[in-house]
Amino acid sequence: MILHGYWRSSAAYRVRIALNLKGLHADPVAVALRHDAQHDPVFRALNPQGLVPVLQIGQATLTQSLAILDYLDDVYPRPPLLPKADIDRARVRALALLIACDIHPLNNLRVLQYLTGPLALTEEQKCAWIHHWIAEGFTALETMLSTSPQTGRFCHGRTPTLADVCLVPQVFNARRYACDLEPYPTIRRIYETCMILPAFADAAPEAQGDAEG
Repeated sequence: MILHGYWRSSAAYRVRIALNLKGLHADPVAVALRHDAQHDPVFRALNPQGLVPVLQIGQATLTQSLAILDYLDDVYPRPPLLPKADIDRARVRALALLIACDIHPLNNLRVLQYLTGPLALTEEQKCAWIHHWIAEGFTALETMLSTSPQTGRFCHGRTPTLADVCLVPQVFNARRYACDLEPYPTIRRIYETCMILPAFADAAPEAQGDAEG
């Protein structure tokens, strides 16, 4: 397997965590998003969207982190990223989608570049945008986690799931942009629990070979 990613990409971070949890290795190929490598014709041939991650498996090319995570869980089911019971699987997916579909895309690099480029927002306005949408999502997520008896050491029960795989990169982003995380004690507790595990710690952006100082 070959994983095309970027050290600070939340979506690539998710896939690195999942690979680690399942004890799988993918050869990393860095795509320097800050230097417009996503526009290179060679990379665009792999993914016409110009986004990371891209996972190559033999002659197959997979894009979109959640689709990649589904594939990994189907083909390498141990340990599972989703619970057995249908209702529990739906809860974990809902938590993961809240993060991956409702928070992350609004603060993705290409969105932020559009805000400060064509829309001519200042850095202060850009940061206000980031803080607003992370707070909107984390406020709902904190309530969902803190009020549910299904929340355990992790987002669901005693072992990491798809929800934790999505949560950790989003907390990293929130910290990167100096968001106030004090209102979210459950999110912070789960993040800290995850980061004790080598699968999460080894996937961290600063631990990647293409990490920039």
